[in-house]
Amino acid sequence: MAERAQYEELIRQFSAFGAVKREISRILPAECPGGSAAVLTLLGRHGDMRMSKLAELLAVDMSVTSRHVAHIADRGWIERFPDPADKRSRILRLTPEGQAQLDELSERTTQLLAHRLGDWTDDEVGQLTRLMTRLRASFDDCRATQTRAAAPTEVEKTTRTPAITT
Repeated sequence: MAERAQYEELIRQFSAFGAVKREISRILPAECPGGSAAVLTLLGRHGDMRMSKLAELLAVDMSVTSRHVAHIADRGWIERFPDPADKRSRILRLTPEGQAQLDELSERTTQLLAHRLGDWTDDEVGQLTRLMTRLRASFDDCRATQTRAAAPTEVEKTTRTPAITT
């Protein structure tokens, strides 16, 4: 297990990561804020899905998901249609306009990352991707087990910080 000082430095780096997220947000089109971009990205990656699945993937409340979905539906980027298995539920699907918006988002973020990480080797970019994937998976595991009410460990008590906001 890592030393306390390493976890504290990691927390500082997480806080500093807000600057990266803010720069990415600045390159998004005004009509497609971060939440909308996340919905388009997930639909592009996973295909058609129910709103409940989307909320789970976004790790946000259903009401937040509904607002994001309404925003992009109003722009014609997705369509909602009845779920054949349960007519009370809706299936979300990217429209061709939504795919075009997603392609533009991908191009913008790819260009930004290529510019900012231009002096990184392919191996370094790959290593960062693998580590971030692993980190995310560790937190996905935590989300799945949140139902247990365990007391925080000594490390958790000493490394907690307020939520990181951007």
